[in-house]
Amino acid sequence: MSATIRAIGTAVPRTTLGQASVRDLFAAQPGLGRLASRLVPAAFNASEVEHRHSVLPELDSAAGPGVFRDADGVLTSPSTGTRNDRFRELAPPLFVGAARDALDRAGVDPATVTHVVTVSCTGFTQPGPDLAIVEELGLPRNVFRQHVGFMGCFAAFPALRIADAFVGADPTAVVLVVCAELCTLHVRNSEDPDQIVANSVFGDGAAAAVVTADGPGLRLDAFTTTVLPEGASEMAWNIGDEGFEMVLSTQVPKLIGVHAAEAVAPLLEPRGWTPDDVPVWAVHPGGRAILDRTQDALHLPDSALTASRAVLRDHGNMSSATVLFVLREALEAGPSDGTPVVALAFGPGLTVEAASLTVVGSAVAATDAGGELAVVDAADADVPVGAGA
Repeated sequence: MSATIRAIGTAVPRTTLGQASVRDLFAAQPGLGRLASRLVPAAFNASEVEHRHSVLPELDSAAGPGVFRDADGVLTSPSTGTRNDRFRELAPPLFVGAARDALDRAGVDPATVTHVVTVSCTGFTQPGPDLAIVEELGLPRNVFRQHVGFMGCFAAFPALRIADAFVGADPTAVVLVVCAELCTLHVRNSEDPDQIVANSVFGDGAAAAVVTADGPGLRLDAFTTTVLPEGASEMAWNIGDEGFEMVLSTQVPKLIGVHAAEAVAPLLEPRGWTPDDVPVWAVHPGGRAILDRTQDALHLPDSALTASRAVLRDHGNMSSATVLFVLREALEAGPSDGTPVVALAFGPGLTVEAASLTVVGSAVAATDAGGELAVVDAADADVPVGAGA
């Protein structure tokens, strides 16, 4: 008996931000110094992000002003409290939308869900989105709820570990893991290089996974964690007076490249594998340089990271939700039964979380409904989310 991801659902906000448009918005802000005026277009142009999604329509220069942009096109800097108020309002529909999509794809009756594990690092509120999932989807009122908070981009892995443990303890368990991040709530006009990079890559989105014992889908085989203490100061996520403050130095991709082989060795060596033996790598696209360094360090062909680069291009970095988007994208390609997959994500610590998975049945079979693992168009849903692509 093994825990298996039976289906992955996704949801993104309706507002789609073209990268060139957002670049021009930030580049046009008054008061930028000479260095920042060069860094802003350089960071946006080098990101390999084409478009992202946001809960803030005002970040689209074609839209009207809002809390984050005034009528003159000048970006404002709301307080952390104001930003968190928007999280409390706007996060629950994303959680619910992704959860509904995952349950529909798995063909699972919401009334049979026994555990809900929610994940987010971009806001805090109680009663939280976990209760919105219970109420709006009709989950049992005695469902067990667990939240994984403020762990950053790798947090889907602890959540999946929790789901794996629940299923291991009770083979009848039906676990719903839901990650939702509203990263753009923390954008700000800044001359700090780390903040400029963050402005250029982060987007909003949610992803959910239904985990049960056995069945078709993605079998969870093993997990491993590697902490690189020399990188603790290079990636950090702290709460400031004007939103959450990201530290994301240029040393992060280099450190990941140096230690990538070490991080995945516990997953590969027991099977006598090398990276070449794994055709699908679901690497968290924290940025273009992270993907490049990981690919180079593990000597992977371009095909191994196709899904990761597609998610970076179409969605940017959505923190904890992103690796589930990548896994969904990889499954859409229709890998055959028995195909091994290795997933990786990175976060503060500097922490590398990794998992080995195996495709069980076909990607189509993993939906249990006979449809492809594609994103459902939720434009007419009752919650203000649209389908990712």
